[in-house]
Order: sequence, then structure tokens, then C-alpha cells
Amino acid sequence: MTTTLQVNGKATTINAEPDTPLLWVLRGELQMTGTKFGCGKALCGACTVMLDGEAVRSCVTPVSAAQGHAVSTIEGVKGVEIESLRQAWTQLDVVQCGYCQSGQLMSACALLKKIPKPSDADIDEAMSGNICRCGTYPRVRAAIHLAASGETSSPKARSTHVPLLAGSQLLGGGLITSSS
Repeated sequence: MTTTLQVNGKATTINAEPDTPLLWVLRGELQMTGTKFGCGKALCGACTVMLDGEAVRSCVTPVSAAQGHAVSTIEGVKGVEIESLRQAWTQLDVVQCGYCQSGQLMSACALLKKIPKPSDADIDEAMSGNICRCGTYPRVRAAIHLAASGETSSPKARSTHVPLLAGSQLLGGGLITSSS
């Protein structure tokens, strides 16, 4: 079935069944491989894209649900929020293995578009569906706060250090433990 989608500001015609996950259209048909496959069940966040500015899990979003909506991927997202986030991510050395990062950035960008000065609780809620196997959660939170502050290019921001925590310190020790 032929469908037209608005992806990263461009009208794009694709050939896919209506129930095909948006992720597979982006990666397979459109060759946009920045959006990752992680679990296929909307549990990890690696596949996060924005649909009309809202973070959605593309692995469970049928392509038919994207018709008539603006789809933004990590390859095409623009704006002050994503640029500030990219700078903050770099300055605070957020990335470890990198697999989850496109999903993390897309969720964080959607958050900052909605709530420009988020609290820790806002960040925790927005990022709760994004799993980082390297455990950089404290750095992700700090980077979102730094991006929201608008001070990503200040000397203070460049010298900010956020330590990695032991496994038992992450998430109150509930999800991840030292023995995991």
C-alpha cells in the first residue's frame, strides 16, 4: 500500500502495509538507521522518534498512525533544544556505548519542547521509558538540566563533572544492583 508521510519536514512516499511498525519503514525503506531497534515492545526507548513533537516508540507505532503527522527522527530533528542537548551530552560525557542515545536525545528533546525548565521529577517521568545498559542516568539528567539552563557553552558547563554511580546507587538500587 502506498502512503505519504511527513518525515523530517519532507513529504515521503512509502510502500508499506498500514500495520507495519514505523521503525521498519524508517530503517528499511527510508534508510534512516539512527533510530534503533531494541526490544520491539516499547520497553527500552531505543526506537524513540517524535510524532508532532511528542516522543513515541516507533517499534509499536503502525505507519498508518503516522499519516497526517510530522515525524521527526534523530537524523532530522532541528531546533535550539536538540542543539543544546547535543552540546550538553558531549560536555558531560553522557555517551558510553551509544546504542540508546538517539532515543534518549529524542525523549529529552520532546521534554524540553514541552517543559523548557524541567524538574528532576519531570525528567524522570519523560525518560522513564529509556533504558541505558551503561547506567548513565545521572549524566543524562545533568545534561538535560544543563541544556535547559542555556549555559552549554559557558566555562562552568565545560568543567562540570558528573560521576558515574555504582550499580546499587542507580535508581535507588531497585532496578539495577551491584551484582547485576
